[in-house]
Amino acid sequence: MGKDLVVLGKFGAVYGINGWLKVISYTDIPEGIFDYTPWQIQSQGKWQPVQISSWKRHSNGLIVKLEGVSDRDQAQIFVNAEIAVTQASLPALDDGEFYWKDLMGLTVVNEAGYDLGVVDDIMETGSNDVLVVKANRTDAFGKKERLIPFLTDSVIKIVDKTQGRIIVDWDPDF
Repeated sequence: MGKDLVVLGKFGAVYGINGWLKVISYTDIPEGIFDYTPWQIQSQGKWQPVQISSWKRHSNGLIVKLEGVSDRDQAQIFVNAEIAVTQASLPALDDGEFYWKDLMGLTVVNEAGYDLGVVDDIMETGSNDVLVVKANRTDAFGKKERLIPFLTDSVIKIVDKTQGRIIVDWDPDF
């Protein structure tokens, strides 16, 4: 995948006979995926832009019609293809805001300097996001992973993307 591309969703099944496709959106607000253009689709091993001619909500999902796709057979080649956009088309963030993808793989260290592991995943819970930190093989506390709430005022002290680490106020035995 191109280094400057960010996956925002993927195509699901073909919908109907006129070339519509279901869209599985990974954005916070599902229809937010349509705010980012142009979409980049991987086809025959290369990323290429596609234009959206129309989209709409359908029951509890989203469907899209791409320019130049007018029947089921043409739409079929897009089934399960990832939908990405260039990094440049994402809005700039304020200080203290992060895209999840920027946190993946960062080392998590507590204030005492104990290496808690690396960010392996991020879960959304109702109240706050939670870092899933994969512990090191040699973890002194025998942990495989730690779930650390992403609370910037209390738990998360510093996110230093340059140094590739997150400093947290967290007990390693937790």
